[in-house]
Amino acid sequence: MSYLALYRKYRPYTFDDVVGQEHIVRTLRNQINSHRVAHAYLFSGSRGTGKTSIAKIFARAVNCETPVNGSACGKCDTCQKVNDRSAMNVIEIDAASHNGVDNIREINEEVKYTPAVGRYKVYIIDEVHMLSTGAFNALLKTLEEPPAHVIFILATTDPQKIPVTILSRCQRFDFKRITAHEIEETLKKYMEKEEIDIEEKALSYIARLADGGMRDALSILEQSISFYFGEQITFDKVLYLVGAVDTSLLFDMISAILNKDANKMLALCEEVNRQGRSLRQFASDLLEHCRNLLVAKTTKGGSDVLDYSSEYVERLRAQAEELSTNELMRYIKHLAQLEYELRTAISPRILLEVALLKLCEVQMDDSSESMMAKMQEMERKLEKLMAEGITMAATPVVQAAPNKEVVPTRLPKAVPDEVKLLKNKWYEILNTFGTTSAARAVYMSTRLGYIEGDILYIVYGKGMEAGVNRYLEDVKIAINNFAGKEVKVRTMSADEYAEKSIETYGSSPAVTEEVKDISSILRDVQAKINFHIDVR
Repeated sequence: MSYLALYRKYRPYTFDDVVGQEHIVRTLRNQINSHRVAHAYLFSGSRGTGKTSIAKIFARAVNCETPVNGSACGKCDTCQKVNDRSAMNVIEIDAASHNGVDNIREINEEVKYTPAVGRYKVYIIDEVHMLSTGAFNALLKTLEEPPAHVIFILATTDPQKIPVTILSRCQRFDFKRITAHEIEETLKKYMEKEEIDIEEKALSYIARLADGGMRDALSILEQSISFYFGEQITFDKVLYLVGAVDTSLLFDMISAILNKDANKMLALCEEVNRQGRSLRQFASDLLEHCRNLLVAKTTKGGSDVLDYSSEYVERLRAQAEELSTNELMRYIKHLAQLEYELRTAISPRILLEVALLKLCEVQMDDSSESMMAKMQEMERKLEKLMAEGITMAATPVVQAAPNKEVVPTRLPKAVPDEVKLLKNKWYEILNTFGTTSAARAVYMSTRLGYIEGDILYIVYGKGMEAGVNRYLEDVKIAINNFAGKEVKVRTMSADEYAEKSIETYGSSPAVTEEVKDISSILRDVQAKINFHIDVR
């Protein structure tokens, strides 16, 4: 007998053999046992999840003379004839290559004739979304009222392309992706039957690489068996075969980016290239790694979400603690863009290194998402300086003369005209803090506003309230020292400031336009800070 590929050899023959689609198997079994079989079904789902296999199992079961628990017995005359293809009860059609009106008209003519053996003629139309509009129209009437001896099973990976008139005439079953754990356990059983020596870690990686498709997993596994024939198949060998890198390299790369170690980052890129790994696959793996870090951070471990071993999840959790959610979101955005650009890149290595340098050196990144990262970096530097005992003061400290009582002096109160003039002096006030001040970094993304009276408003954008309140007292002192007067300072969100301005001055075109400007600028923390406003 000629050799059969693993995905053909281990194709499920009964419902008991199906992996990961219990919700569909149970429904179809109950329909067969209760004799409530429908005339049309739609099987939708990603590749390799069992759509065609279950369609064939169902086709055999409905024609079996003595079904066992909803599956074909495989022993009766009908089952024997179906198996050796002498009975034309199961007709498979590939809609990708038979998608014209004439092909469907042939089916419409054939359904009139009863099956020679068994009770039903079952038409399995694979990739049905490839049918032309005319072909769908030709199928419509037959699909709605087929003869009693005909069952249609439509299989597709893209149900959105199927007309709703077709969808409404079918019972729809959505096939879910098979979990990595289920794939791994199934592959382990197959390898025991094949007497193949393969590491459990290698099977686990193949299961994850298959992305929910059993057929993909079996194809990768078969390729590994052929390449390493007569050898033990290890995790490293599978990595080499598919052009991927070890997960430890992903952890090292994120650590290098986090520590701003450009030399190590470039050395790791060189290592990936030297090993002959796929740079596109590496970018994809790095993107998935950042996603796993984000899940581990936001779910406090993510053991139920992350389909990995407990040791690997613990390692993810430890690295995620070193990163902020904002940094991880920035990494994911840039790596997703990198993965897309690598598809058509002429020099993929240069593209990879430049993209990772942008992540490593935030100063090179001029995107709006990098602003928060820059502010956080300045805060970390300031905290480090303070931990080393270096203090920075926004205002000079006057040493009182010895043996003399220091009488505190109260600053005179600022009048409205003086408060209004301060509005245009905001950057001069902030510069008194020094360029490494965390307070200056936070307040550079705010604006001063004046409405009426003797109150000066600090207007902040969405998400900035915590940072503004943290350094508010220091900023008030700086404003008073700069003005030489006691100034009433209030903080207010951009939306509240807009409402109060319109309430005070009315909704004249000039005021409305100015309010709109300040609201749009400060609505996001990461807005550019080179826009000048003039609100009354």
